[in-house]
Amino acid sequence: MWVVVAYDVSQDARRQRIMNALKDYGLPVQKSVFECDLTPARLERMRVRLLNLLNVRQDRLHFYPLCEQCRARAEAYGALGELKL
Repeated sequence: MWVVVAYDVSQDARRQRIMNALKDYGLPVQKSVFECDLTPARLERMRVRLLNLLNVRQDRLHFYPLCEQCRARAEAYGALGELKL
């Protein structure tokens, strides 16, 4: 299952911990956006790990699951040129 994870974390140290945790599950595509290819069990482990790091009163965390058809239609443009995800 493909999941895009985006976060907005106010404190630098907490943001760094969340980013480091996400690196265990996927690839960064923006400073606060990761793409992850996960099994349902691994997704749940990642969700629990991230929620334990998050301050829910100050921070935001989003999970966007992508179906295979949606992922196949994804496009990316920018500094690295045209990319097919």
